[in-house]
Amino acid sequence: MHKVGIVGDGYTAAELLRILALHPAVEVTTVLSTENVGRRIDEIYPHLTGICDLSCEESQIKNLSGCCEAVFLALPHGVSMDMAPQLLEAGMKVIDLGADFRLKDATLYENYYELSHAQPGLLEEAVYGLPELYREKIKTARLIANPGCFPTSAIVPLAPLLKAGLLETEGLVIDSKSGVSGAGRALKQSSHFCEVNEGLKAYGVGTHRHGPEIAQELSFAAGCEVEMVFTPHLVPMNRGILTTCYARLRPGIKPQAVREALEDYYRGERFIKVLPREAVPNTKWVYGSNYVHLGLHVNPQSRRVIVVSAIDNLNRGASGQAVQNLNLILGQPEHEAIAGAGVYP
Repeated sequence: MHKVGIVGDGYTAAELLRILALHPAVEVTTVLSTENVGRRIDEIYPHLTGICDLSCEESQIKNLSGCCEAVFLALPHGVSMDMAPQLLEAGMKVIDLGADFRLKDATLYENYYELSHAQPGLLEEAVYGLPELYREKIKTARLIANPGCFPTSAIVPLAPLLKAGLLETEGLVIDSKSGVSGAGRALKQSSHFCEVNEGLKAYGVGTHRHGPEIAQELSFAAGCEVEMVFTPHLVPMNRGILTTCYARLRPGIKPQAVREALEDYYRGERFIKVLPREAVPNTKWVYGSNYVHLGLHVNPQSRRVIVVSAIDNLNRGASGQAVQNLNLILGQPEHEAIAGAGVYP
C-alpha cells in the first residue's frame, strides 16, 4: 500500500478522503489541521462515518515524515509555499491543490495574490497537473501544481484548438458559472444562504486570480500570448462549473475541423467526453465525478466558435484531478478510484 497524507481539513480534503477510500493501493495515514486538532474527521464530516476514523493532527512536518510517500496540500494560497520545500527535502512527493505553484511568473503571483513568493526557485520545477496536457512530465514530478477549478474548465476545451492553430488568439471570452462550494467551507457573508439563494452574480470581474492561470496555459498551447477575458459567476448550487468559451476561427479553417480536432486530441482519454452534436453539457451529468463534458457549436458565417464545458468543481476541479495525478506519480492505473460516473439526478 502507498501511504499518503493530507494537510488541510476543508471540502477538498473531505473529497480526497471520500475518493481514496475506494483506492485499492493507497492508504491515507495522516490528516493535518490547524483548527480541528484532536477531532476525528468523521465528526467534522459525518458522511465519512465508517469510511475514515482518523483524528486530525497538528500541521507539523514531523507528523508526516516517515509515514507518507506523497502528500496532498489542501491549503489556502500562501501556505503551501512554506511547507512544500520541507516535504520535498524529506523525500515526499507533493500535490498542491492551492495556487502557490501554478504560475511560472513570481511577479504575476505577487500581483494577483498580494503576497511575496517565498519559493520562486520551485516554480520552474513544479509541473502543472492537467494530465491530458502534461501526463509524461507528471509521472516523474516531485511537485505537482494541481490546476484551479475554473482553469480546468477553460483549458480543457480551448487548449487543443489553440495548439492546432484553429482559433484566433485575440478576443477569447471565457464565461464561467460555479457552485458555492468553490468558496470553501470558511464562513463568509458572500456565501451565506440568504446572500446566494435565488440570485446570480458576477464577481472578480477583470481581476479574478484564475485569469492569469488560464492565460498562461492557453498561451503555452498557442505558442504565443493570447488575449482573453475571464468572468466568473456564482450560482446557487452546491457543486459544479459550467464554462462557455467564445472564440473565432482563423480565416480558411473549415467549421468541421473544430470537432475533429477535439475528438482527435481526446480520443482515448477516459475522462474527457466530447458530446454528440447538438448536445450541451449539464453540470448534473458530471456531479461527483472526474469527467469533463464538452459541447460545441460553430457558426460558419460568422466563424464564431462556442465550446461549453461542465465539471464538478470539487472533483475534477480539485480532488479527483489530484488523485489522477497521484496515480500517475505512483505508477498506478490513472483511472483508479475515480472512474465512477456522476451522481444523477
